[in-house]
This record gives sequence, structure tokens and C-alpha cells, in this order.
Amino acid sequence: MIFIVVRFPVLESHLDQWPALTAPFTEATRAEPGNLWFRWSRSLDDPNEYVLVEAFRDAEAGAAHVQSEHFRLGLQAMRPALRDTPRIVHTEMAGEDWSRMGELEIVRS
Repeated sequence: MIFIVVRFPVLESHLDQWPALTAPFTEATRAEPGNLWFRWSRSLDDPNEYVLVEAFRDAEAGAAHVQSEHFRLGLQAMRPALRDTPRIVHTEMAGEDWSRMGELEIVRS
């Protein structure tokens, strides 16, 4: 799987509009056959930052995503709302889903 986390530093004037601004890109990406998940969060450490956690089945699916029209349009829509270049972690790993955290296993009776 291709696992990606991106931190988006958003201009304060665009914070409330960010979910709507990215909605078409988000919906189109989630509909891609190779997309495993695509989830937005807002940072607790920096309220002007949105964090995207996404995963794709394999390198082929990741490449199809980056080459898609909705990817190009999504970046175009985001660019004016950003205060700086987003930061990214991109890695390839085994699996296709989240693993359970063994160090914090919850067992309820």
C-alpha cells in the first residue's frame, strides 16, 4: 500500500471554507478504484492546519491518482488558500488496512 500524510497550512481567511473547497477533490479521490481511504482532520497543535491521511492499494493506483484530472483541479483549487507549501510523508508498506494497536488493546466483557 502507498501511505501518505500531508499537512496543509491554510490561510486564516480560508479555514472555514477548506472542507467545501476540497469536497469535489475528496469525493472524486474516494471513488477511485485503488483508493483505500482519504480522511481530513484539523490539527490540534495548529488550528490553521488541515491534515490529510490517505492510502492507495499500490503504486499503480497512486500514479493514477496523481495523473487524474480531479487531482490537477484539486491542487488548482487549494493553491490560493494555502499560506505555505504543504509537507508530506509518502511511503510504501505492506497491508491494505489499519492494524490494531497491541500496546493499547481494549477488551470489554
